[in-house]
Amino acid sequence: MEKIDLREFMVRQPSFPEQTDTDSFYLALADRLLNDTRSDGLAGELSDAVRKRVALTLADYMQDIVSDAGLWRSFIDADRELYGWSVPFHELPDDYIDYELNREDVRFLVWYVVAMYCDELRFIYPHDSRLLDYADACFGILESEYDEAPVPEDFNISLGLEFNDPEDHKAIYRLGTWLFMHSYLLTPAFSENLRGLVKEIAAEGDDPVARLNECLEKAMMEDPVGPLALYMPEWVYLMLERKLPRQSNMEEDDGKEKLHPYYSAFISSTAGEVMKFFDSYEAMNRFFIDSLGWEDGEEHLSQFKGAHDYTLMVTPRKGMMMARDIARCICADSNPFYDREYASAHAFGLLSERGRCPGDMLRYIIGNGWLPDARFPGTDDTSLVLSNQDFIARCYLQMYYRGD
Repeated sequence: MEKIDLREFMVRQPSFPEQTDTDSFYLALADRLLNDTRSDGLAGELSDAVRKRVALTLADYMQDIVSDAGLWRSFIDADRELYGWSVPFHELPDDYIDYELNREDVRFLVWYVVAMYCDELRFIYPHDSRLLDYADACFGILESEYDEAPVPEDFNISLGLEFNDPEDHKAIYRLGTWLFMHSYLLTPAFSENLRGLVKEIAAEGDDPVARLNECLEKAMMEDPVGPLALYMPEWVYLMLERKLPRQSNMEEDDGKEKLHPYYSAFISSTAGEVMKFFDSYEAMNRFFIDSLGWEDGEEHLSQFKGAHDYTLMVTPRKGMMMARDIARCICADSNPFYDREYASAHAFGLLSERGRCPGDMLRYIIGNGWLPDARFPGTDDTSLVLSNQDFIARCYLQMYYRGD
């Protein structure tokens, strides 16, 4: 029988390094989730490390809902505010109970952990039968313990805090640090960033621990994180106020800022369209010269030559941005290069591969419904992706989607 190391369990707890009376129960639950599901569905295809992640995540989810710590509740509340539904990818049955143990919650969490931690299954279909069998086996274990599970009072560290109370600032910082560094819901989405940081720091040759702590502190302050790619103040505000903070949109301000010089020239040449598509570098370069007034006889942005196609977009404040090799995926009336067959195989990459498309451009594409052919690889299910496109982009792309 495999055992999860006590420290491996404890470092994820808000009370770490102090142990509490309920830790032994939830550590035993994690061990049971690890061992009693090893032959169920997808579990046999996963590494021990990923299966441990699943077990620890679900044990912490159980602590969250039993103690009403508020993290899962906040995720559900934000989903409803952003999208009008509660759990990504799943239709909810009549017996679904808000903020309590639910099969659909567990199915989502198992997908989330597997997709974020297993490179080979990063783009696994959320309704994959193997995944659902594994998740349902985990749910059965959680359900068998739910009614008698002890309340882990120390798990609820946001209790009684007020977002704007100066006396709570120290406790709020502690909450934010735990959310970013150790919480079951936010850390999986940061795993790809973390791997990149570790690799980069190892190549630098400096004190790796000190450098990593410095980078993590910076990321906590600056980067979006978690399945919704919210910034840390947004997560904390959501937990304490039970709603997302009001968003300002610099692209729709009161007009006091000057328009970017490329904006007016761009939309004047496109009859008001903010996006334009090209089937060659030469055609795009001609547009730069004839429409934007760039110097004739020059090869502008020549470092980007050699792509199959090019897409330009302009915004009033930020100016112009470009993406390569995505035009065939975009089903816009103004795009003559859209290719449905190509899009069926490649459009999902815009939602899941970092750096394929600038965030502003992708948000505009999604907002206009221009990726109707996107689907999880190996499936024909476009409807699931179409109804979850913004969420998928947030979860996979993180700062590449929400960052400026």
